[in-house]
Amino acid sequence: MPSPLINSPNQAKARLILAHGAGAGANHLVMQKLADALAAQKIEVVRFNFAYMQRQLTLGRKCFPDKMPLLLECMQQQIQQTTTDLPLFIGGKSLGGRVASLLTELPKQQGVDNQPKVLASFAFGYPFHPPKKQVWRTEHFACLQRPLYIFQGERDPFGTKQELADKAWQNVSIDWLPDGDHDFKPRKSSGYTQEQLIVLSAALCREKIDEILLAN
Repeated sequence: MPSPLINSPNQAKARLILAHGAGAGANHLVMQKLADALAAQKIEVVRFNFAYMQRQLTLGRKCFPDKMPLLLECMQQQIQQTTTDLPLFIGGKSLGGRVASLLTELPKQQGVDNQPKVLASFAFGYPFHPPKKQVWRTEHFACLQRPLYIFQGERDPFGTKQELADKAWQNVSIDWLPDGDHDFKPRKSSGYTQEQLIVLSAALCREKIDEILLAN
């Protein structure tokens, strides 16, 4: 497995393993900007490519995402390779955030902690459902062992603010980014920029991490 990309600020307060979305890898511009913004909040960011994305980069042609068990295994490997010198969180952009959340689901053996090192998961644009399809990807939300924090654009076609207005889950928190789409791009008329929303999501992430660290 290739070495991960690491943004390591001075005096980091926590470490976040950050996975990419379905169509773009760890070095995509949005992932780079997000990692930079998180590092500015004193969060060390470890970015990695899922195996299918690494194949895509090696072969120079599009590869479809692996099945979920392989994606979970790949992120699990990253967790196992991570040292314990900093509090550990996991998360990702879209697909990566979904994988991270599934890793903190209650296992079949009730009461067994399957991710003892992980304090919470984060999703930067959660894929609640495919665009224009009501096939929801939230079945596991009721079984999360750790908090899931979602930073979602209000216009995200994978789950808009309007669609989620009447939905709630005990261990899931959603912060809305004004006028953002799935890549946190707002319309020019909103008065916001994509960079501002990325920075806002990083600041919100740091706030959640601070709350968790204070409680522990």
